[in-house]
Parts: sequence; C-alpha cells; structure tokens
Amino acid sequence: MIVKLSLFSIISYILTNYLITLINIIHHKGNMKSILNWFVLLVSIASLISSCKSPDSSSSSDNSPSSTSSGLFISIGDSGTLLTSQDGITWTSRTSGTSKNLRSIAFDGVNTLVAVGFSGTILSSSDGTTWTSRTSGTTKNINNVFYGNSKFFAVGDNGTTVQSSDGISWINWTSNCGANDNESLWDIAHGNGTWVTVGDNGSIYTSDESSCTLRTSGTIEELNELYYGNSTFVALGDNGTILSSTDGITWTKRISGTTDRLYSGIYRNSNFVAVGMNGTLLTASDATSSSTWTSNRTYTQDAYSTTSVNTHFYGIAYGNSIWVIIGQSGNIYTTSDKNISTSMVVNSRSSGTTENLRKVFLKAE
Repeated sequence: MIVKLSLFSIISYILTNYLITLINIIHHKGNMKSILNWFVLLVSIASLISSCKSPDSSSSSDNSPSSTSSGLFISIGDSGTLLTSQDGITWTSRTSGTSKNLRSIAFDGVNTLVAVGFSGTILSSSDGTTWTSRTSGTTKNINNVFYGNSKFFAVGDNGTTVQSSDGISWINWTSNCGANDNESLWDIAHGNGTWVTVGDNGSIYTSDESSCTLRTSGTIEELNELYYGNSTFVALGDNGTILSSTDGITWTKRISGTTDRLYSGIYRNSNFVAVGMNGTLLTASDATSSSTWTSNRTYTQDAYSTTSVNTHFYGIAYGNSIWVIIGQSGNIYTTSDKNISTSMVVNSRSSGTTENLRKVFLKAE
C-alpha cells in the first residue's frame, strides 16, 4: 500500500521524534549544552510548520474575470479617428497614423489589437494607444476583423479575405466567399468551431478555413453585422433585418419591430443588443425565440445633454459597469443601466470630434 504524506505530516512526525529524544537527554544526561542545541532546532522546526498551509486551507484564488474588471474602451471612425477611454466618460484622441476611414477592431485576448479600414488599412497595437501600420496585401476596403481559433480573419469589399496569426504579417486567403468578386463582405465571427461571414444581398457563408459554403439566409437585405453569444449567431441588416442561428448553417428570421437599418450588436449581461439608425436600440433575452425584440427608444437623456438621441448609432460596447454607444458626428452616449431598461437614462459625452464613429470596443484587462 502506498501512503501519501503531506509536508505538514512529515515535519510533525520529525518534531514528535525530536521531542522524545530531547526528553531522554534531559532525563539521562542532564547535559545543558545538548539541551540548548536541541531547543534551537525545535524552535526552527516549529517556525517552519507555522508557515506551512494545508492544501485544504480556506485561502483560495479565483482566476475568473470579474464583471466589474477594468479595461480600455477604444473607438474608431472616419478619417483615421481613434479615441480611448478608461471609463467610457472621458475620451482621449490618439494618433492612428492614417487618414483612412477605420471600421473595426479585434483583440487576441493577450497583447495584440488590430484595427482595419478603407484601402486595405490594417493597424496593430499592444496597448491601444500607440498604433503601427501593417501591410495587408490589398487595396480593397476592409470592413471587419475578428480573432478566433488562434488567428485574425478580416473581410472586405469584393470578397476580400486576409488572415494573420499575429496581427502583424498578413496573407491573402482564397476563400471562394463573394463568388466572382461581386459581393462585399461586411462582417465575420467565429463560434461553435465555425467561421461565419455575412455580406451583400443577404449572403451568408460558413468556413472550416479550407473553403467557403454559401448558406440560405432567407433574405436579400444587406447584412451589416454578425456576432456570437450564448451559443447563438446573430446577423443584423437593412430594414430591421435580424437573423439567428445556432450552427451558422440554418438561419431563421426574427421580428425586430423596426424598419430602421441595424448597424451593430453585442451579447452582454444575458441580453442580445442591436443598435441602428435614428437612435434605434433593441434587446432580446433569447435571440432564438419567435418573440419580438424589445425597442428601448423610450430612453431619455440627462438634463445636461445637448445632442439629439435620434442620431444614428453605429456601435455599442459594455464594460467597467457601463454601456458605451457611439455614432454619427462623433456622438458618444453612456448609461449605467445594466439591463438597458426602457426607463434608462443616457448621458452624452464629449468625444472631441465631429467625425462619424464606427466601432467601439472594450479591451478587457
């Protein structure tokens, strides 16, 4: 039989034997010098024991991310606009190094951020504040980028698809998506082991990274946004189009309750969220149900706001216990209403720019 002993048990056993030995020394010899030597040794051992903790100690660590963990908000937009904020309230302009319109951001979860935009623009950064231009190998507009399965994939006009393992070196990927280069791809996401991209005329493709397969979307509307959350893909598009799928292959049209163009969405706090034209803000707790998404356009502004809530919303993000919504003419709004209730109050923030802001992203720490 094999017996496993902890360090604590071993030291206790040794200490017990030393105590017995010490007693014998005192009893038989009465040698004071020997007694003192043994006493010093015992004190050292006792100190070692007190510093040891049992594996069953109540002390523990939790490596799971906190819902209130800190992070950096990054917003990008037209003419190379790039802003950052620690709290979503105070924003600082950063030098992007480009005058091209920027469209999307992705993060590898470790130390590399990637931003993409018009004319093949690709930038990378390790901290969100200092950015470096990278060679994309294309002059086509790049509309979106996503990190999944240990690589970045970016898609754009005329079926453009490029990929990178590190966000620095990029190669063209012959995907067969956007057949005959006649379709622009507007967004890409990865979930459930599958890449999905959406684009013009309701096109949806899935890929295993070897080729693309066209799927039936059931719509001819342009699809502007794609995201994955709670094991569900959600595609947003023109005329209030919302589609959902659990596998990226079979898609179902959902009732949005609006004809406004939908630009962006996210899954956070157990809610699917969509934003779009004229201040449209929709939520759903279950994107796969047949129920109508809830319109939250009844929200009100704080007394200090001077801009209109009817502005177009182009992006939304959540973090640091605050929602950030960005849009037309540099407008930025925030709300601390975690569940985006119909009675929520939004606060207008100063962006320092009048350029259209196209995407907002939280780099979580």
